[in-house]
Amino acid sequence: MVRDKDFVIIFHSMHRVMQAEKILKRAKIDILLIPVPRQLSSDCGLAIRYAPLEAEQVKEALREAGLCPAECYQYAERKYLAVTAD
Repeated sequence: MVRDKDFVIIFHSMHRVMQAEKILKRAKIDILLIPVPRQLSSDCGLAIRYAPLEAEQVKEALREAGLCPAECYQYAERKYLAVTAD
């Protein structure tokens, strides 16, 4: 489900992740709503996955909407590495 080098962002609530999905889809950014990977934890249960090519567009769209993710990870070498979301 998550490919090598993909990013995964997590929000603190279901409402916020659904809001982010709506914003990103409206901006025609290629994202996918996924269950939070087992290696990560979240009260929400859902995360947004996107490819590195979409990273700047995702950051800009969320910044413009005033919606910052709680956590951001990049999947590499079968591990999730925390990265800054801004």
